[in-house]
Parts: sequence; C-alpha cells; structure tokens
Amino acid sequence: MELSERRQKILCRAVEEYIRGCSPITSGGIKDLTSIDCSTATLRNELNTLEAMGYLRQLHTSGGRVPTAQGYRYYVEKLLSSTEASDAQLERVKDKINLRTSSLNDIVSGIAKIVSEATNYPTVIMVDGYENLVLKEFKLIPLVDDKIMVLIGTETGYIYQTLDLFASLEECNDATIYLTNHFRGETIGYMIDNINQLEGGMKGEIHAFERVVETLIEGLKTLNKQRFLDVRREGSAKLLDSKNSLEDAKKILSVLDDEKELSNILELEGDGNIEVTVAEEEGSCSVVKAPICVNGRQLASIGVIGPQRMDYAGIASALKVVIDNLNDLKGD
Repeated sequence: MELSERRQKILCRAVEEYIRGCSPITSGGIKDLTSIDCSTATLRNELNTLEAMGYLRQLHTSGGRVPTAQGYRYYVEKLLSSTEASDAQLERVKDKINLRTSSLNDIVSGIAKIVSEATNYPTVIMVDGYENLVLKEFKLIPLVDDKIMVLIGTETGYIYQTLDLFASLEECNDATIYLTNHFRGETIGYMIDNINQLEGGMKGEIHAFERVVETLIEGLKTLNKQRFLDVRREGSAKLLDSKNSLEDAKKILSVLDDEKELSNILELEGDGNIEVTVAEEEGSCSVVKAPICVNGRQLASIGVIGPQRMDYAGIASALKVVIDNLNDLKGD
C-alpha cells in the first residue's frame, strides 16, 4: 500500500530519530520534530496505522515505536532516490584518486580508510575487475637473483609484479617498448585475450624477449583470478558504544574476519547504483555498497557494514562522493 505524504514524513522522521538517538518515537515527539499540522491524537492514530502496516513496532504497551526492517527498507528506498554527493564531505577522496602514480592497491585502501573514518563504520573494498583496467605504459626492470620487476601503469594507478625470470636490460627495454606500443589504451583483459594473435609478429620482431612477455601474461592471468580484499576497521569502535547491542557488534566483527562472507556481502546486482541491504533483525548486518567504476568499467566494489540501526543517509552520501569522482576520472 502506498503511504500518504503525511505517513511518509512520520515514518522517515521516526527512523531518523531512532538512528540518531536510539530513542523510540511518540506522537508528542513527532509533533515537536515536524511541521505536520494535526493534533497529537491524529499523529497517534497514524503511528498505530504504520505499526499495523509493519513499518513500526511498539517495544512496550503505551510506549514509543521503533522501526522494523520493513520500515528501514522504506526509508532507504526514499533516501536513495534523492541522495546527492557533497564535495565538501570527502575532499580527501579526490586527493587520493588523483595520486595515480601510487599503486592501485594503495589507492583503493586509502579510499576505504577515508570512507571508514568519514562514516564511522567499518569499510571494505573488493577489487575484482583487473581485466577492466586500461593500460597506459609498461616498465620492465631486471633485478638481482634472476628476477624482473614489472610496473604496469593504468589509468587508475600502478600494478607491481615480480617475475621469476632472468632477462637482460636490453630484453627488458625491448619488451617495454613493444608492450606499450601495442597495448596502450587497451584493457588488461584485451591484452590477455589477444596476445597470442601477436606472437608471430613478436617472434619475427625480437625473438629474445618472447619468454619475458609469456611469463608476464601468465602472471596477469593469475592476478585476474584473484580478489584484493581490503578491510578498514576505523569505525569498529562505534559498534561497541552503549547505544548498540553487543550481539550486533559481535556479528559485524566476525564478518570482518570472514573473507568468504565479505565477498558474498559485496556482490552487486550490476545496475551501477548504490545498493542497501537492511538487516532483518538485530544481531545481523546491514550493508551500504556501491560499484567503483572508472570510465564506465567496474573495477571494484565498496561496502560499509553496520547494524540495522545505522546512518544510512550519511553513508550513502559518502559513497556517492566516491563513485561520482571515480566515474569522472579520465585517463591522460
């Protein structure tokens, strides 16, 4: 059933007040906090109706109401339809994103840390879209002990790899020039899929560095199958404050230590928007998550994890800043 405008205002305010102060809302509280022009008795009837519809529940007879999971979900749906990014909230995100001379993992870890500090909740980033990174340059450097350092420059940051292979400085320089010339502007996925088509030309061009390229491709294939998972716990202390239940805190902290469960939690539906999963009951986790895309290609997902009673509005706004700025990022 569609809620009337008045019931929408009452429900949203009830949810916001409970998130802010963990205090059940009463008809008198609604009267004091809103500009709704009606009597306390009418507001009491509206609260009764919202309770009957499953959006609110009463903790004690004649006491105030608190949101149900259904009430939170309604609030979140209304919230996400009007969430706007505020540059003033997370200026440091822009600075971190602009540091494209840093490693990719350092950049995404830094973003997760900033979001966690800004929202006061634990934050997780999962990078699983390496194949979507657009290549800018390669640098191959011979090291001691028969190894090669590979720096792969992408539009987002550098990826570092070490290959267990001996190669001379000349072979490394030749491979650097060849790979940069042939794959600049292409994705890692494209390079993996199409390198075999160039083998003939590569062999004819410079046979000596063929094994360097083959070893690099195998390394990239392995990287592409891996997931980089970074967990930032800066907001964990908030879970233990007096307004949150111990069961909530225990559940969330246990999830942060379970990589498999975190990976499942961060899976997205794929529509490119902020998604919210509201915990069905106390003692379970809610998550606000979003895709991290660069030039329209998904690279990672970021999620903020908390209890059922968490600041969905603040978190959604913070993630909006991150995803909007990353979506605007262009390769040089």
